[in-house]
Amino acid sequence: MPTVLSISGLRVVIYPNDHRPAHVHVMGKGCEAVFNLHCPKGPPELRENYGFSAKDLGKIVDALIAHLAALCRDWRGIHGNY
Repeated sequence: MPTVLSISGLRVVIYPNDHRPAHVHVMGKGCEAVFNLHCPKGPPELRENYGFSAKDLGKIVDALIAHLAALCRDWRGIHGNY
């Protein structure tokens, strides 16, 4: 599972054998969240949350927005079309 981005010690992962739509898994601190990216223009949208606080989720979304183009490019490189 390739880590495509790190956010303050959290790993942003795209699984090679995963499914559409384009999304990332964010893991760390014993928590995990899944965000649909809505490539290519966003915005990322929380799909599942297992333990992150609202404050953490806000910081994660801000970082995903800042790196959206690269994340969509990474998804496409691994899976093809969004």
